[in-house]
Amino acid sequence: MEEIQSQSDLYRSSSSSASSPTSRVPSSHFFYVRKPGSLTQPISFEDSPEWEDTDADERMDEEANIGGGGDSINDATATPISPSLSKINSGSMTSPPVPEGGAGNVVRKIAGASIAWKDLTVTMKGKRRYSDKVVKSSNGYALPGTMTVIMGPAKSGKSTLLRALAGRLTLSAKMYGDVFVNGSKSHMPYGSYGYVERKTQLIGSLTVREFLYYSALLQLPGFLCQKRSVVEDAIQAMSLSDYANKLIGGGHCYMKGLRSGERRRVSIARELVMRPHILFIDEPLYHLDSVSTLLMMVTLKKLASMGCTLVFTIYQSSTEVFGLFDRICLLSNGNTLFFGETLACLQHFSNAGFPCPIMQSPSDHFLRAVNTDFDRIIAMCKNWQDDNGDFSAVNMDTAVAIRTLEATYKSSADAASVETMIFKLTEREGSQLKSKGKAGAATRVAVLTWRSLLVMSREWKYYWLRLILYLILTLFIGTLYSGLGHSLSSVATRVAAVFVFVSFASLLGITVIPSLLKEIKIYRSEASNQHSGAFVFILGQFLGSIPFLFLISISSSLVFYFMVGLRDDFGLLMYFVLNFFMCLLVNEGLMLSIACVWRDVYWTTLSLISVHVIMMLAAGHFRIRNALPKPLWTYPFAYISFHTYSIQGLLENEYIGEVFAVGEVRSISGYEAIGGYYQIAADANSKWGNMLVLLAMASGYRLIVYVLLRFGLNKNVSGRLLLCHRKNNSSR
Repeated sequence: MEEIQSQSDLYRSSSSSASSPTSRVPSSHFFYVRKPGSLTQPISFEDSPEWEDTDADERMDEEANIGGGGDSINDATATPISPSLSKINSGSMTSPPVPEGGAGNVVRKIAGASIAWKDLTVTMKGKRRYSDKVVKSSNGYALPGTMTVIMGPAKSGKSTLLRALAGRLTLSAKMYGDVFVNGSKSHMPYGSYGYVERKTQLIGSLTVREFLYYSALLQLPGFLCQKRSVVEDAIQAMSLSDYANKLIGGGHCYMKGLRSGERRRVSIARELVMRPHILFIDEPLYHLDSVSTLLMMVTLKKLASMGCTLVFTIYQSSTEVFGLFDRICLLSNGNTLFFGETLACLQHFSNAGFPCPIMQSPSDHFLRAVNTDFDRIIAMCKNWQDDNGDFSAVNMDTAVAIRTLEATYKSSADAASVETMIFKLTEREGSQLKSKGKAGAATRVAVLTWRSLLVMSREWKYYWLRLILYLILTLFIGTLYSGLGHSLSSVATRVAAVFVFVSFASLLGITVIPSLLKEIKIYRSEASNQHSGAFVFILGQFLGSIPFLFLISISSSLVFYFMVGLRDDFGLLMYFVLNFFMCLLVNEGLMLSIACVWRDVYWTTLSLISVHVIMMLAAGHFRIRNALPKPLWTYPFAYISFHTYSIQGLLENEYIGEVFAVGEVRSISGYEAIGGYYQIAADANSKWGNMLVLLAMASGYRLIVYVLLRFGLNKNVSGRLLLCHRKNNSSR
């Protein structure tokens, strides 16, 4: 205790002369708080959207009384006011100015939901057992119409606590304790809550309105006109009206697009189309400047004033932003150092002996006191001096500060008031949140297909440039093998031309890898919130790619077919086009499956080049298939190489039924003429068998993609949701 007291005295002496908690805290020049009584009164805003929720009035009446006949949520929020807060004259401070609603605007409320957590502990699975406690015995709550922020330094457990509250922990994490939603231990159903990741994947080739509209089509059932209205409401709610018709951008194909602040608000608006009761946001201020930060927080405050329950994490904030928070949960190394009103947190630090210095942001002061990384800075500059002497302002042992703050909070009246509030919220079970309907599988497939077509038509770098490269490659191959004629001596050269066309055209498809990886990231983002599924994604991507791949196949095939001078027959030409089209479908499935495994441009490209080289060597051109070594090259390389079936089908299409004269009296069939250069079947229908094999391979690769997406990339989220449902059913 002597060490703790000495450190506290040292830090108190390093503060400004106005260090007395009672004299310095009420200064209105350094931070903002709410006016008295405004905690239970929502703020009106100028551009608040009109949310059309048919059950809003019923839900507000039901949720006003927890359990149907007890204390209302508003009464609960008004009763246990923090004891520390009552010591401060909050009336002398004002909140940042926010726009007031116009007389003609009607603000329709969102039926929020209360969430409380008690003795919540999260452990991560180590090498042998669950050992590392990321969150330790955390208690807290969040109420409708308020913003509850989880603050702390890096690796303090902020995101883990947020995921635990939302029921989105990975399978490597184990949770102890209870989470109550409207007073009951029940899993939040689909559509009742929204979760925004720290890094969200947006589609840069769509406008803001298009992106949100397609998201609404994926999430919501009902008519199109209703979905348009909720999209417009979400755009207004996140102050995106000026950017609604602008491309999101941010990808490789667009030099300009929305700034990080607008992109972040778009990602939040995507979750708002479901009109969730509770919204969880991981780092809403991630990579935002000061102006974008203030605009984001004012927008979120506007959303909270409509009744939505907001819970989000934050690293640090400015003084203006700090004044917008309703409650703060301060974490350090998984320990809860404080939970309560934002202004009471300042009083808590003062009571513990660490008052906030004048001219310093409260959040900066909090993080300075609880971030152990500052100890390394102290060690570096321990013997340094500046114009004012030594660095006494940072000369504080963080470990001692953390222990002091934790011990002070556990014995304070603030912790007792939190327990009282949790008891009131969980004393009676309120109305349970109902699951909102989902869009049907057929609707989702149609939406993803149309969206893929729209994206492909605009992504010139990955699709239209790819088409141009295919045409250039075909022109080079055509000029190289032009003027061969139809004599027996040209058979070997024609075989080489077909091999080069199929092999190099397939290899050129690697240029689309960045686009495929982007689609996988978009799928993971949508699947994590149950907006999409593995089967829906694969089928939509397959149907959306068919028109573009067919355009490539027909344009390239026509150029190659006539420049090389293959047989002049329309039926044979159509088979050539279909064969090459199936080859492209197989190649697309192969690239998608390898991209799902690596999810990295470098390793995916390297793997695909290696696989293509092996398939080209085993395709039967460099050495006839019968002469290939049986282990490895024949089994399995020759049989899994799609080049083999494509080239064999094209050569059978060209030479079966053809007759070549040998001298003046003797002739041989095309099958006999090609026998020494490539192995084909003598049956005229065998080329259709090769076509079926290509179709089966195209389906097989997409089945592999389905397995990887269903049980690989998304196993953590789906497994955790399934576990939550099982716990919910068992509790009932």
